[in-house]
Amino acid sequence: MPNSDYIDNGLLKISTNVEGYMRPIPNARIEISSTGEPDRILEVITTDESGESETVSLPAPPLEYSMEPSDNQPYSEYNLKVTADNYDEEIISGVQIFSGETGLQNIGLTLSPEAQNIYNPTVIGGHTLWEYYPPKIAEAEIKPVSESGEIVLSRVVVPETIVVHDGAPSDSTATDYYIPYSDYIKNVASCEIYSTWPRAALEANIYAIMSFTLNRVYTEWYRNKNYNFTITSSTAYDHKWIRGKTIYENISQIVDELFSSYLARPNVKQPILTQYCDGKRVTCPNWMSQWGSKSLADDGLSADEILKYYYGNDIYVSTADVISGIASSYPGELTIGSSGQKVQQLQEQLNRIAQNYPAIPTIAADGIYGERTAEAVRVFQRVFNLPQTGVTDYATWYKISQIYVGVSKIAELT
Repeated sequence: MPNSDYIDNGLLKISTNVEGYMRPIPNARIEISSTGEPDRILEVITTDESGESETVSLPAPPLEYSMEPSDNQPYSEYNLKVTADNYDEEIISGVQIFSGETGLQNIGLTLSPEAQNIYNPTVIGGHTLWEYYPPKIAEAEIKPVSESGEIVLSRVVVPETIVVHDGAPSDSTATDYYIPYSDYIKNVASCEIYSTWPRAALEANIYAIMSFTLNRVYTEWYRNKNYNFTITSSTAYDHKWIRGKTIYENISQIVDELFSSYLARPNVKQPILTQYCDGKRVTCPNWMSQWGSKSLADDGLSADEILKYYYGNDIYVSTADVISGIASSYPGELTIGSSGQKVQQLQEQLNRIAQNYPAIPTIAADGIYGERTAEAVRVFQRVFNLPQTGVTDYATWYKISQIYVGVSKIAELT
């Protein structure tokens, strides 16, 4: 599609950090070009002290292209060239921008005393609703205990990390990537549904993705087949996951709100293996249709109603018993006027995170949630793409816990 057809605009925000570390890279220089005209630079931006760029507006195809299946590609594609002193150059190709949506592009740079311009781009493959990928091979949605390998977990656990095998299960040459659980879900959802869809459709599909993933975790499906990974990136077996994939802000925020949930049935301990298909190129009468879920959301159905429409009236949303790697469970909403040990814990964690992300102001760990604590929370929310309320809600509490654990563990390792 020629750029002249890009009559709408989408947004892109880029964050840079040291590869493998939760340490932002300030003053990184980013050149943005269209994949169709890679030598014509459209924007040049730099990152701030938190490794964050400004949010830039980029041309995108009309919104309606992503609202119904059509022969028109619903997103524009861009190249990013990232350079910073003492780091190897990084090129990302195929960043997908949708009309009206904010894309979040996280880029890890490799520290190098002799920074090199190595042309080894990360290429983001096409969206599953646009490109052709192999359809899911049908499986039973509930795994009998009598199958080879025993179910070893007694409770549903949200893992700290998902090990993603980037290929078919039998492909021994494929790389295994260790990805934080919520980051994995955000990546898959951004690969498999359009962020322009109604929130109810996004929620229904995200619930299905999380439940499917937690079934793989709970049943240790691949490990019981003597593989050393949790899940694959093959659409024939699991869900599409793409290294370097652009995440969309609304999808990211929904996952942060719902990440400990899964779909359950009465008297079944394991999360349901909620399979789905696009519903247009591939039909699946007993599974959720992605395009169908969008149509139902257009008609005003809620996520719960959409899920029941496809999976039956006995399916319901449950919450995992354990969230791995998190020291303390959510105490309820904390805001100005709150006080006590949980507030002090929050303040101490924010202060530790601020060592890596200095835009977050250091505050007194006095157990009193005053205006300075609210401002530190607000800055944290801005840096990590949460609604900037200054209130520590469910999503913010667990995001602070996740980032605190990440920076603390990396500090221990180094």
